[in-house]
Amino acid sequence: MSTEKPKTEDVETPAGPARVTWHRASGAHTVLALGHGAGGGIEARDLAALAAVLPGHGVTVALVEQPWRVAGKKVAPAPKTLDTAWRALWPRLAAEGLPVVAGGRSAGARVACRTAAELGATAVVALSFPLHPPGRPEKSRAEELLGAGVPVLVVQGGRDPFGRPGEFPAGTELVEVPEADHGFAVPQRAELSQDAAVTLITDAVAGWLTRE
Repeated sequence: MSTEKPKTEDVETPAGPARVTWHRASGAHTVLALGHGAGGGIEARDLAALAAVLPGHGVTVALVEQPWRVAGKKVAPAPKTLDTAWRALWPRLAAEGLPVVAGGRSAGARVACRTAAELGATAVVALSFPLHPPGRPEKSRAEELLGAGVPVLVVQGGRDPFGRPGEFPAGTELVEVPEADHGFAVPQRAELSQDAAVTLITDAVAGWLTRE
């Protein structure tokens, strides 16, 4: 399936302009909207890989930069502000006339889960979901995950300090990336190479979206 060259557009929100970079698939059947984390942008290895691979599977990928990131700030605002911006740009994501799957990595995954049902997302792809702050398992965010109200796929590193796969609630649909950290980096000694780890992520998400 053919793909188109990425196109970028700004979308006004109450928190300032957000930016959407479209990686469109010709004849797409789904839009996957992906937000970034609190410590990085859309250049993250998992987001970049999904944007490169999924259009070949008929999925248009919209990489969303939150207003704070567009403005060049280094610290993310409160979750409420992130949700407000996401809600405001959602009509643009849905304007393609296709089912929209919400998603993101880390803080972006939390935003997707918190807003999925109200915005009409068909599902959520949660990459490196921060189940709890490192070393603070009692500060669980499982309610956000369980309260999404739509099917959720979690893709989680085997040694993610924000929540290892075994810590997630029973029944969570989860794909583990062995030995990967919160950014899906794997150590050189790992049996799985870095390229193989990224391929595992893209294959898992592509397969799940096709099934959904």
